[in-house]
Amino acid sequence: MAAVYKSLSKSGAQKSGSSSEAPRKNKQRVLILSSRGVTYRHRHLMKDLASMLPHGRLDVKFDSKSKLFQLCELAELYNCNNVLFFEARKGKDLYMWVSSVPNGPTVKMHLHNLHTMEELHFTGNCLKGSRPILSFDSSFETEPYLKLIKQMFLRVFGVPPGARKSKPFIDHVMGFSFADGKIWVRNYQISEVEKTTKDGEEANEESSKPRTSRTDGKDTDIQLLEIGPRWVATPIIIQEGSFGGPIIYENKEFVSPNQVRAEIRKAKAGRHNARAGQYTERLAKKEELGLRTDGVRNQARDELDTRKLFA
Repeated sequence: MAAVYKSLSKSGAQKSGSSSEAPRKNKQRVLILSSRGVTYRHRHLMKDLASMLPHGRLDVKFDSKSKLFQLCELAELYNCNNVLFFEARKGKDLYMWVSSVPNGPTVKMHLHNLHTMEELHFTGNCLKGSRPILSFDSSFETEPYLKLIKQMFLRVFGVPPGARKSKPFIDHVMGFSFADGKIWVRNYQISEVEKTTKDGEEANEESSKPRTSRTDGKDTDIQLLEIGPRWVATPIIIQEGSFGGPIIYENKEFVSPNQVRAEIRKAKAGRHNARAGQYTERLAKKEELGLRTDGVRNQARDELDTRKLFA
């Protein structure tokens, strides 16, 4: 027994030493799901994202919209440490929740100007399961909340090496730009086109481009072709915990789409009321001048006229 214990202890010490020297692996898994009431465009966007994230798991719809803390338990059941939850409101508005399980933080954003891969009909294409290059604008280093959102996007959209169903290729770029208080997301394919030889100054200009590279003795041009999907996200709040906790950031300039639609309805109702008021004033003025017509010709009102009795 002593010899067996000694051999086991040596093997355990060797494993611990090798694990301490080995580089730390980036183990990220994302749970992708939505709420009830999503439209066909929202479903197609989710499918596009699921195909782009080989380390993600696409789950069925989540029934509740108020008890979002239950998503933490669901993520633990599926061994996921990130949650990408799409919440649909009134069949029109789409909100995206990005959370790290179990300690947080959580970012809530409003998505608009959605375009899926099938809608765009771009000529570009990329390998399913390939790893992307994440490109962030310099604006993400200016504000603390933008730095936090950048780290959340790195965890969700950054495919770790060796993830399940991932391919050892990098053939597309995801670009994140911050402008006008919104985050603009685009997806591009990296394509290498053989450079065509030209005579005169055009050939010199093509050769002086910094994008050219030499592979296998041939000059190639690296181009970016948009493949989709694309969307625009407006940050709303950032919570300290996972789907809960105190609010550490709130966008004061965000206006709910419900409020926008209510203002449009009020403006239309105000115009209708103004026209109705002008019509009644015009009828009253004609009544005073004796120019009001009943049908086609003027008629003298009787004392027993219904409109005069019940005026």
